[in-house]
Order: sequence, then structure tokens, then C-alpha cells
Amino acid sequence: MTASNERLPRLLALVPYLLNRPAITVKEAAADFGITPKQLRKDLELLWMCGLPGYGPGDLIDLSFEGETITVSFDAGMNRPLRLTAAEASSLLVALRALADTPGVVDTDAVRRALAKIESAVGKAQPAGMVVGLGAFEREETAEIRAAVQDAVKRERAVRIRYYSQSHDAMSDRVVDPMRLLLLEGRGYLEAWCRSALGVRLFRLDRIDEVEVLDEPSVPPPHAKLTDTSEGLFQPRDNQKIAVLLLEPDAHWVAEYYPVDHVAEQTDGRTRVLMRYDDPSWMVRLLLGLGGDVHVEQPAELAAEVVRRAEQALRRADHLLST
Repeated sequence: MTASNERLPRLLALVPYLLNRPAITVKEAAADFGITPKQLRKDLELLWMCGLPGYGPGDLIDLSFEGETITVSFDAGMNRPLRLTAAEASSLLVALRALADTPGVVDTDAVRRALAKIESAVGKAQPAGMVVGLGAFEREETAEIRAAVQDAVKRERAVRIRYYSQSHDAMSDRVVDPMRLLLLEGRGYLEAWCRSALGVRLFRLDRIDEVEVLDEPSVPPPHAKLTDTSEGLFQPRDNQKIAVLLLEPDAHWVAEYYPVDHVAEQTDGRTRVLMRYDDPSWMVRLLLGLGGDVHVEQPAELAAEVVRRAEQALRRADHLLST
């Protein structure tokens, strides 16, 4: 992490820290933040120039010094550490997991430490129905998978993978001929010729459960072409269905994680989105996972199928409880 990236979170934490420790010495505060007293003084000098719009007397953060002690005279509203709502924390977790799984990220350990801290902080406060994992299959660690795939691409070797297909909600074993690794929309993908599907496919690295580099060359057929991703991974098509969804505040992350055609913030805090989909069964599983945090406005057949599947699950649960 660069010095500037380390300094910003420290500056944000300094004011609430000092408010809770009036008249603390410079030496003690510096030790708590793991910096030198000289660096702390530079941070305090910068804080003096921060505050509320207007940036005049009475608007800027004010600090007073008595000998070697520090006291905050005016906090400019920075009187508590940054706190995230459950929805904000879940969105941050999604982004961090995507970053952790991205090929070529230098300090993955730092990303995973941040993940662990946020997951621990969210804990039981996570709202019911929130699906941070975004699917039945969620890897916590893909470093070995990524390294094996990178090795196969570099050495032009075929690989055998065990892969989770979200659209079919199932695992499958297949042998593929790697063509390239690429980063799309924050996630790492292996593009390869699939010998089972007899076509070029994109495999998300975080959905590869197992990988074995084979002792045979990668030989995509001459007609295998790389996918054009210049306009993004998900490209709208005329034959796709469109769902109109009303998302509760704790489900706002859906509009950020999945491609949507339209987002409209409502006055009551909810969000209406238009979302394209190919596979109705995949969409139903997504909506069931969101529980009461989503309302299906259109199409009617999708709403009816969600209700049918939910009632079916309740009947099964009642049967299991009664036996």
C-alpha cells in the first residue's frame, strides 16, 4: 500500500480517536497509529486545512496543543469512525472478492486481510436474505487455481477443470484448451476451447473448483476465435427477457453487481431496475435468494414462478418438520 493510501484512512480515523482521548500526548497517539511523532504532526497540520464547505473560521477542524498534548476543539462533524450499513458492507465485500480473484493483483494478502476484517465486523448484523456469496458455489481461495491456469496458458497446455455453472446450478468436469487469461468487469476469466461443448467458452476463475494441467498441448481448432469483449462481457440481445425488479435498500448491490438496463432511485429508498436474463431458472434462484428484499413487478410469469418455487420449498420444509 502506498503512503498516500495509508494516510487517508488514518486521517479519517484521527479526529474520532482524539475526541475519545482528550489531552493525549503526541507520542502516545503516534504509537497507537504506528507512525512517528513527526508524521503525526504532519497529519495534524493537514487536518487543520480540512472541514466543512465555506472553509473559513468556524468551518475547519480546530486542534489545540498544550505542551505535548492534543485536544480537538472543533470536529467539523467527523465525530465518529466510518460505519457501513449492511448493504454497503456487502457491496464492499463483493468488490474485494472480485479484486482478490483478479489475476495479477500484487498484494492479495492485504485484500484478504481487509475481507476478513469486514466479514468479522458484519457478522450477525448481515440482514436475512442477503447473499454475499452470490451463488451456491463460492471459493474463498483461488490463488492455486489462478497459478495453475496461468501456468497452463504460459506453457500452452490443456487442462482438466471441475467447473460450477451458475446458469445450470451444477458442477461439470471438462477438458479445455486454454487460449488466454483476461480481466473483465473486475473478474478473472480463462477463455478456452471446450472439448465438451465444442466451442469457445469463458470460465470464471472463482468458479473453477479443481484444475489439473495435462501433459498434452493446448490445441484449439483453427476456427476458434477469441471473444470480442470491447463492449463488455454481457451484451444485450433482442431475444432476451427483461425483468422489472423493485429492490429494497439491502438489495441495492444487485444493481451494482449485475448488468442492468435502467436504475431508478425511488423516494422511499427502494430502487427499480430493468434486468435482462436468458435463463429463467437462474433468475428465479437469484430472486429466491434475495427473499423479501426484492419485488418482481414484471413479467407476471416470472413472479408466478418465484411464488410457486417458494411455496414448494415451504411445503417441503413443513413435511420435513412433521416427520
